[in-house]
Amino acid sequence: MNIRHHLDDATLLAFAAGSLSEGMSLLVASHIDRCTDCQTRLQQAEAVGGALLEELAPVALAPGALEQVLALLDTDAGKPEARPAAPAPVQYADIPAPLAPYLKKSLDELDWRTLVPGVRQFDLRLGGPGATRLLRIAPGLSVPHHGHRGNEMTLILRGSYSDELGRFQAGDVADLDEQISHQPISDSGEDCICLIATDAPLRFSGLMGRLVQPFIGL
Repeated sequence: MNIRHHLDDATLLAFAAGSLSEGMSLLVASHIDRCTDCQTRLQQAEAVGGALLEELAPVALAPGALEQVLALLDTDAGKPEARPAAPAPVQYADIPAPLAPYLKKSLDELDWRTLVPGVRQFDLRLGGPGATRLLRIAPGLSVPHHGHRGNEMTLILRGSYSDELGRFQAGDVADLDEQISHQPISDSGEDCICLIATDAPLRFSGLMGRLVQPFIGL
């Protein structure tokens, strides 16, 4: 997989620190699953985080903390509950391993909901701020021109799109903030399917985008 667009350094540091939302973390993990470059950079980010932790001044435990933990280990509350192992999710070539448990089906078997003719979505319904969903755009169609009130990340799973920032193909990720405005256009002979995670609503610049925004939830 020839990946040309990667995650921002700040995003990798936030992921290593565990400070991203579930949707953002899922998208980052899905890209890293396919990208050896970002795997290496994540290891570097984790090393930086470890070095920072070593520089923190130690904090004294509350009186009796050790005795309380040892007492808990001697009770049933300290024993892990035995649970049957979950079956391994079925793997599909165009679905990264971290994403597979959330879908449990192939991309073509999902219950896609039509937004406008040629554009469909599948909402992962993760809750929390923003939205996390799959978008499926027919060849030659585009998402209305928009900016961002926060962060938006897009991971291409199948097909490709082009916008003001370049051409994005399977495995590529667009890691954008409020300074970027763009209009992705599906530019291959097949549907462009991408995973999108946002932490704030988009800011559509055209009338049509603003009219449909309440219905598409982005």
